[in-house]
Amino acid sequence: MELRILRYFLMVVQEQNISRASERLHISQPTVSRQLKDLEDELGITLFERGSRTIQLTEEGQYLADQARQILALTDKTLDNIHKEKDISGSVYIGSAESKMIITVAQSIHHLREIHPNILVNMISTDAINIKQKLENGVYDFGIVMEPFDKTDYDFVKLPGESSWGVLTLNSSPLAKKEYITLSDLEHLNLIISQQNGVRNLHQIFGLENENIHVAATYNLLYNASLMVSAGVGDALTLDGIINTNQSDLTFIPLKPRVTAGSTLIRLKGQRLSKAAQAIWDQVKSDI
Repeated sequence: MELRILRYFLMVVQEQNISRASERLHISQPTVSRQLKDLEDELGITLFERGSRTIQLTEEGQYLADQARQILALTDKTLDNIHKEKDISGSVYIGSAESKMIITVAQSIHHLREIHPNILVNMISTDAINIKQKLENGVYDFGIVMEPFDKTDYDFVKLPGESSWGVLTLNSSPLAKKEYITLSDLEHLNLIISQQNGVRNLHQIFGLENENIHVAATYNLLYNASLMVSAGVGDALTLDGIINTNQSDLTFIPLKPRVTAGSTLIRLKGQRLSKAAQAIWDQVKSDI
């Protein structure tokens, strides 16, 4: 299975049409079709549902597409870091939770790129589950996670600052008139909660019993959750400083007593970093 063929395959998946994919790849349509058929024969699976006007993946095809994206991302990152100039250069991948404490890492990246402008940082907004997986697979160099987080297998740097938990609600909601939300108030709401924390961790973080929690939906990125709040699905339990509520139909109300969370920059213990990634790690540590 050649990397070149995987790139052909992903282009067809992206375009959902072999003709458009072949134009983007600057090769003939019969060549693309033949390469994909050879790939199916090599793997012994069917990648596409035949007979539809647009390309539809089979279950096996979808799995291969997901794996191919990771394989090619890791390959491109590795080649980028190998073929670097004498100056420190290369790509660094950081999977990050949504947090206002990311500003510390952003400032360190700025300071470092003033000296080494050929460092390219790729910041991917995601959740802790994805971060752990991609760190273990070598796709991400670092992760930025919210506490609490089990750091047994990681080297880490705690980032300055903290965020406060609260509720994102509609301006028209009766909650919007409150100065703060109590923990008992949460038991009467249809909550939209983070997939990372889940119902299990609501007891750990807030002392709430599972049977008293009414979960309407979950999210991994708060922007999507804010749209659900706007649509009236429920009220989002979240951290402050992520969604700008100015000139919107939403407002953030903090919890009382105040419940806070910090952010941590992590890397796998024993992982060998590229020079670019090591430079960022060292810069963040020196800036704190």
